[in-house]
Amino acid sequence: QVQLVESGGGLVQAGDSLRLACAASGGTFSRHGMAWFRQPLGREREFVAAISQFGSNIDYSDSVKGRATISRDNAKNTVYLQMNSLKPEDTAVYYCAATGIYGTVSRRATDFGSWGQGTQVTVSS
Repeated sequence: QVQLVESGGGLVQAGDSLRLACAASGGTFSRHGMAWFRQPLGREREFVAAISQFGSNIDYSDSVKGRATISRDNAKNTVYLQMNSLKPEDTAVYYCAATGIYGTVSRRATDFGSWGQGTQVTVSS
């Protein structure tokens, strides 16, 4: 399994932007579909965005569509999530996830076998 480490979270104000990064190691990054999920305090983990191995397939949740951009740099073994126009309801722990080798991205957390430790994003009003 690939190991994942997120970074870039923090405390921001509503309307601000933030870019999260997830660095992968221990595998061939380009063989894995990648996704971001988030978990607000006291709520279930939810899908945010996903990107296939070479970026041909990208999906966003309705809650972030138009405000978020997922991208990946296979040369740097890193996937990014750019979030703009942040809202207080975006407050959550954000997790990076990877599929198995040659896996297909989806909105289901169970389709992702590797997870990072999460990074907290807090948006104040």
